[in-house]
Amino acid sequence: MHVSAHVDTFARDHLPPPHEWPQLCFDLPELNYPERLNCAAELLGRTDPGRPVFRTLTGPVWTYGELRARVDRIAHVLTAELGVVPGNRVLLRGPTTPWLAACWLAVLKAGAVAVTVLAQQRPHELATVCEIARVRHALCDIRSVDDLAKARIPGLRITAYGGDTPDDLLSLPAPGTPFPAVDTAADDIALIAFTSGTTGRPKGCMHFHRDVLAIADTFSGHVLRPRADDVFTGSPPLGFTFGLGGLVIFPMRAGASALLLEQAGPRQLLPAIAEHGVSVLFTAPTAYRAMLDGLTGYDTSSLRRCVSAGENLPAATWRAWHERTGVRIINGIGATELLHIFISAADERIRPGTTGVPVPGWQARVQDADGKEVPDGEPGLLAVRGPVGCRYLADPRQREYVRDGWNVTGDTYVRENDGYFRYVARADDMIISSGYNIAGPEVEDALLRHPDVVETAVIGRPDEARGQVVVAYVVLRDGAPRDPQALRVFLTGELAPYKCPREFAFLDALPRTATGKLQRFRLRTDGDRQ
Repeated sequence: MHVSAHVDTFARDHLPPPHEWPQLCFDLPELNYPERLNCAAELLGRTDPGRPVFRTLTGPVWTYGELRARVDRIAHVLTAELGVVPGNRVLLRGPTTPWLAACWLAVLKAGAVAVTVLAQQRPHELATVCEIARVRHALCDIRSVDDLAKARIPGLRITAYGGDTPDDLLSLPAPGTPFPAVDTAADDIALIAFTSGTTGRPKGCMHFHRDVLAIADTFSGHVLRPRADDVFTGSPPLGFTFGLGGLVIFPMRAGASALLLEQAGPRQLLPAIAEHGVSVLFTAPTAYRAMLDGLTGYDTSSLRRCVSAGENLPAATWRAWHERTGVRIINGIGATELLHIFISAADERIRPGTTGVPVPGWQARVQDADGKEVPDGEPGLLAVRGPVGCRYLADPRQREYVRDGWNVTGDTYVRENDGYFRYVARADDMIISSGYNIAGPEVEDALLRHPDVVETAVIGRPDEARGQVVVAYVVLRDGAPRDPQALRVFLTGELAPYKCPREFAFLDALPRTATGKLQRFRLRTDGDRQ
């Protein structure tokens, strides 16, 4: 590692020991970054200051020049007024706005470490994050301060922005001069992203300044291929690395702009696309499915790129979206541990029902529990490596995720003979019933082909006779009859009999995390109580 610019060395001191790191690959020439690198300065310094960078539904458009001036002002306040030094962790909290993005960039430009959390997280969750990362400074949208204050985090200094008081971040005195970016090393820690998992203590994933650029120079540069005139938007918040990449890093790396939405559900996305000429959309499979019913009446002709990640994209959803819009959804798998997408495909290389192929700059294979590569066509654990790798903050689970230099994601995959990777299930979501291995996502994909099914989740429930039985939780269209027999009959034409659910349960909505991930554990727990 290079000489660090960090004065506060907590994060660096708590990196995993080098022998527990994954092997890193820098095969592409654009990944040969200099030893000294501040990613915020790179993102801010590449584009004509008069070009647009951030848009909102109602406010004025920010230019790159205006963003730089605001970032520099915040960085001056951070260092001169609030006492932040390089390496300090700074919590960022608020809805998705240009000011939240500006705060993120200012923290990085000042050499500190950004810890962006979700606006929906509750006091005990915020307290846990601050305890793990030893956070003592927070920049928080005035509308999101209450729960952070209720967390009663020892020693935490909260500075709000967006208010009208003298101690507001945007009211504190600062010179109107450029802020010289801290001369960080390329491998100084820039951010700690906490996993949005559904169970267990959250894991802090530490990423370097060069990692921020690497995800733009691999997935975005080679698969997404954005243009300077693109307008990005999407549903994932900036506390979710899917959103951080898609709404800030990728557009800025390309000199493009992003429409930042505080409310970004399916009902808000369609009018936003139509009114603002959005060309690049980032959201989850469930949102694409939900938007299908509302497409009529909205002009989506500006769309040229649609990206899906966060959970498996059913082939039925891909085909329905393509038929209605003419746009081929770019499916992908990413991870907080690896910052963004590492397997994907675009344009004519897309094959519905598969995730794609390794993104240029990344390698992937399928292996067994002992780390031995399995033959094509056989299921196993997905293992990947590339220019970014898992580095948990002081967490023994590092040894579970990184094995023999590979990042083992916890997903079961099949590599087809032609090199395409097909998702099977989360490794802990395989259903074994009467000796058969059943992948829940395959059953879900079949159910979604029924015209009345809006959402579904399939799990295995313990059963004395069969080991497990397949149970389907289903959300139907408004007014559709809750008839399990009709679904059972439909599935007999779609699946082998042993894969068909033995039980159906109808819900008004599926349980999800704040980032939209399905909480299967809640379905299992609720089912165990029935």
